[in-house]
Amino acid sequence: MPIHDWTKVYSGLFHDFHQTWSIYIKNALNGGLLPRGLNALVEQRIPGREPDVLAIDDRIPERRNAPHTGGTVLMDPPATRIVRKSSAESYADKANRIVVKHKIGRTIAAIEIVSPGNKDGKRPFKDFLEKSIEFISGGVHLLVIDLFPPTKRDPFGVHRAIWDEFEEDGDEFDFPAGKNLTLASYNAGRTKEAYVEPVAVGDALPDMPLFLTDRGHVQVPLEATYQQTWSVMRRDLQEYVETGIPPAVDDEA
Repeated sequence: MPIHDWTKVYSGLFHDFHQTWSIYIKNALNGGLLPRGLNALVEQRIPGREPDVLAIDDRIPERRNAPHTGGTVLMDPPATRIVRKSSAESYADKANRIVVKHKIGRTIAAIEIVSPGNKDGKRPFKDFLEKSIEFISGGVHLLVIDLFPPTKRDPFGVHRAIWDEFEEDGDEFDFPAGKNLTLASYNAGRTKEAYVEPVAVGDALPDMPLFLTDRGHVQVPLEATYQQTWSVMRRDLQEYVETGIPPAVDDEA
């Protein structure tokens, strides 16, 4: 199913889609992708931010492509169109890093689905950016899904805004022609790595890596979960997304 143009509809509709998509991603991760000892949770909402899908706890065996109860951790580098590696290494002890905590374990990875509200003002975008950088700097691997085009706050896209914090010389990142939406997975190990897949309205979503260790990742089924979310949306709302024309109001209702 092609990516839809969510700029045609009011932001609350994507927020609703985003909430349901988060649940389907969580269910896919917990239903067989994550190895034993890991759980994905939808984080409770905090003011001004959208919920994240979180993987908790870090008891992951390191054997290459080793099977585990519930999933396989892949050790080969992910294949994405763009790969960036930080020129500097971080040797901070993980025990001394500031990390997001949950009552049942330590957060090791997060998935951020960008909503219009994250970009509609300086403060919301700064909050989003600071949280993303906090995750990566704190050793929490991050997958960012941005199905909205760049704004004046992120003229080169969210990846460039995030990655500039880790490369002082900047990342000469340009969107390929016609592809101005961003999928970006960050390995938050000592050498930070970014795996970026630019996409466009009309594309099918590729699966994207979510790192669980400095070397190991699972592939998140973005297309399958997007389709599941779309399939439970009312047809009149689907038509609104497809055409940009709001459903007619029944005055007799």
